[in-house]
This record gives sequence, structure tokens and C-alpha cells, in this order.
Amino acid sequence: MSQYGKLYLLPVPISDDGVNNFIPEYNLTIVRGLTDFIAEDAKTARKFLKWFGYPKIEAAEILLLNEHTKTNNVLELIQPLLEGKDVGLMSDAGCPGIADPGAEVVKLAHQKNIEVIPLVGPSSIVLSIMASGFNGQNFAFVGYLPIDKPLRLKRIKELELLAIKHQQAQFFIETPYRNEQLFEALLSSLSPETRIFIGKDITGANQFLQSKTVFEWAKSAKPNINKVPVVFGIYK
Repeated sequence: MSQYGKLYLLPVPISDDGVNNFIPEYNLTIVRGLTDFIAEDAKTARKFLKWFGYPKIEAAEILLLNEHTKTNNVLELIQPLLEGKDVGLMSDAGCPGIADPGAEVVKLAHQKNIEVIPLVGPSSIVLSIMASGFNGQNFAFVGYLPIDKPLRLKRIKELELLAIKHQQAQFFIETPYRNEQLFEALLSSLSPETRIFIGKDITGANQFLQSKTVFEWAKSAKPNINKVPVVFGIYK
């Protein structure tokens, strides 16, 4: 491994508030020593580098990995690693490799015997699992639910059945402008005793973390979750 560079997995903030409270100083030291980065968006990556106190942002080499990256082009992204340079992999929010295309780079790095070093940082998914009060020993993150209404309702019932049958907490996300529609779908299709967790704007100024049964949610004021990052969870 020594002839190759190291792939550092660099967590980034998940809100604009309290940036310095959630990124350890050790991470900043690592970031400031790198020249090569892989990110989903160059503009967002430069914003994070500025937050991290990167000395010469204009000198940073940023390669892109996103939905437009073809599978056969991923090899090009690790070329600096193969040449002996250390590289930092960043997500658009939170931890790379979790609900993030960076997993493809990590997979390829392992195949090439490149050392992978994950660093500590915020993850809305992990923080939601911690804050939910759901089963922390048996849980699943299932990404996005279907947009099509019948398929979405079918998937919700499937996840509820998994929660009941296997005592497995189910967590998922939605495009922010569809949060309210998903919440209404959960309330209308789940059993009254099923618990729903909402993790809104986690680590942000408007953070909201609450777990209630469907019955309890139906009787209480609905949280304002329109156009903000939210992690949903369900459990029995």
C-alpha cells in the first residue's frame, strides 16, 4: 500500500450553523494538508474548504463524482492516489459514502489496495438513529421511497411490516419539497400505534427531533418540514 496515496473520507457540515462544533480539529489539519479532492460539486466543495480554513482554495484540484459520472470514468478519479498523492473525498452534506455516490470511489480504492481512512463527522442518518429511540441494534436506511403514489404507499406498508416482523427500525429521506406529502402518506397508511420519527435540520438552528405514534401525530400540530432536510423513521 505504501506506494499509493491514502483516501481520506472527509465529513462536511450538514447545516450552516455551528460548523466548527461538528468538525474535529484533526480533520481540519488533514484537509489543509491535501491538494487533491473528489466531490459532487466544485462550488460546494470550495465553500467547505473555505470553512475549513484551507490556505489556497484556488490551488485545490477538485475532481467531480456525481450522477453524471460514468462508471468507467471512476478509475480516472483515483489516478492521483495511484500516483502516490493523498486525496480527500467529500459529500455535499455529511459523511461520504452514506446516501452518497462516493461509495463507488471507496469500493474501487479497496480493489486497488489503497488505504481508506474515514474521519469523524456529522451524519444526519446516524444522528437520527441515535435520537429516535428506535432499535439501535437492528435498523435499516432505505434511501428514497417511490414517487408514484400507489408504489409509495405499498413501500410504506412493506417497511412497517419489516419493523413489526423483525423489530427493525426503518429510516428514509425525501426531496425537501416533497416532505409534507410523504408525512401525510405516512399518517394515512400506517397503523395508529406505529411510531414516526422526524429529524429536521439536524445540527441547525431550527433542529427538530421528535418521535410519536401516528395517533399522537394526528392529534398534535404538524411540524413545518417544507423545503428543509428531514430524516424520517418508523418503528413499532
